Amino acid sequence: MGSSCGRVCWKWGSPLRRLPGFSRLLSTAALAPQICVVGSGPAGFYTAQHLLKHHRLARVDIYEKLPVPFGLVRFGVAPDHPEVKNVINTFTQTAHSDRCAYYGNVTIGKDVMVKELQRAYHAVVLKTDITEGSLAAIACSKVKRVWLVGRRGPLQVAFTIKELREMINLPGTRPLLDPADFTGLGDVIKDIPRPRKRLTELMIKSAREKPGEKEAALWASATKEWGLKFQRSPLEVLPATDGKQARGIRMAVTRLEGSGESARAVPTGEVEELECGLILSSIGYRSLPLDSSIPFDPKLGIIPNSLGRVQGAPGLYCSGWVKRGPTGVIITTMNDSFDTAQSVLEDLQTGVLNLSNSKEGFKSVRSILHSRGVHPVTFSDWEKIDAAEVARGKLAGKPREKIVDPQEMLQLISH
Repeated sequence: MGSSCGRVCWKWGSPLRRLPGFSRLLSTAALAPQICVVGSGPAGFYTAQHLLKHHRLARVDIYEKLPVPFGLVRFGVAPDHPEVKNVINTFTQTAHSDRCAYYGNVTIGKDVMVKELQRAYHAVVLKTDITEGSLAAIACSKVKRVWLVGRRGPLQVAFTIKELREMINLPGTRPLLDPADFTGLGDVIKDIPRPRKRLTELMIKSAREKPGEKEAALWASATKEWGLKFQRSPLEVLPATDGKQARGIRMAVTRLEGSGESARAVPTGEVEELECGLILSSIGYRSLPLDSSIPFDPKLGIIPNSLGRVQGAPGLYCSGWVKRGPTGVIITTMNDSFDTAQSVLEDLQTGVLNLSNSKEGFKSVRSILHSRGVHPVTFSDWEKIDAAEVARGKLAGKPREKIVDPQEMLQLISH
């Protein structure tokens, strides 16, 4: 959003100042753009701030699905980082501008549609690049309850405390956590790493403690629910009588062998059924071997390696999940990739990689691809697709409208 906002502001700001009689032109009502910003987090307020600063007549309305503004600055910044929260003071000054208005508790796509915003404003700025089809599907969704099912227990969950907070504070929903799932964990979590401890404490609090008056009121009026089911392993999908839709899922009740991250879920022999009409599989990721010439550990789903150096294959390196398994977040992957790159640099410096032999690189690969009728997509090809997505997004009043059909992408770059 930042880069696109920069371009819009530059067009509205700098070029106009070069026109003769600019001050006189700005006094006309016709040049007062009406702009709305969807979302009141940092991106939304910074966008509004920049627009107001660089166009003296622009009017900006900020829409937010929550009643309260400031997004993650309000909900995601820890109390021990007050200097970060100070940015709220700047956002408050923006909101106090006589050319800015804030409208909370308005869900775009449900309460008001994007096309309706487009008819009302000269410009609409979104915090999302969700496709129109997905947006329409979400707006029409009749889902009332969602169960998140895991084979192991609370101490092995893979979500973060930030994600849990967002779920707990999700407007119009209430969490369903069974206090019995957390029995005996109070003493166990004393010696576990702090991030896992804080996450588990929040789950325990949400499950056991009576909600505050405000929270209780919100949950009482909630129309949707979500809950966690631990130590359940999927066995089979149960079909409806028509044989075309699901009516539920049969699950094995499990027990844990071991403790902590290494605990394994073992079936107890007990089985139960959960009634549901939609089932989404999200059971993890496992790398697959590329070909038989590359060492591969099928049990761990990784390429055996040492600091990214593939064992028994000089000059071959790996990085990411195929190197360490499907764990961690983006920053983990970044650091992991840096480590692998450092291994390559060291091998170049020490002569492990022989540079005396000439290599043709893509020239050689290109001839192979050509002989097999394969046409690679270059970065300039991607830029054509990118431009098309941005152009479509502009028509829809958002940063981009993603193209999801690979054949359509290829058709775009073939012209």
